[in-house]
Amino acid sequence: MYKATFDTTIAGIPAQIGVVSYVKAPATYRGHSDLDYWGYSECDWEVLDRKGYKADWLSKKLTQKEIDRIENKIDEVMCG
Repeated sequence: MYKATFDTTIAGIPAQIGVVSYVKAPATYRGHSDLDYWGYSECDWEVLDRKGYKADWLSKKLTQKEIDRIENKIDEVMCG
């Protein structure tokens, strides 16, 4: 079901992240927009508990800083 999973913490609580979809568009110097020029990635992911079950209650505790950290980790996991 998930393309990848990895362990993390959210608000100090052990959790997992399940990557549902991931697309990485490389930089295109002939791009029509700044997104095409610099490249971008898009991902959909879910917060899971330690046992791998979807944990909506835990996703409500996410801060923007944690979201940024998780999305950077997804880039690392999916690209290499």
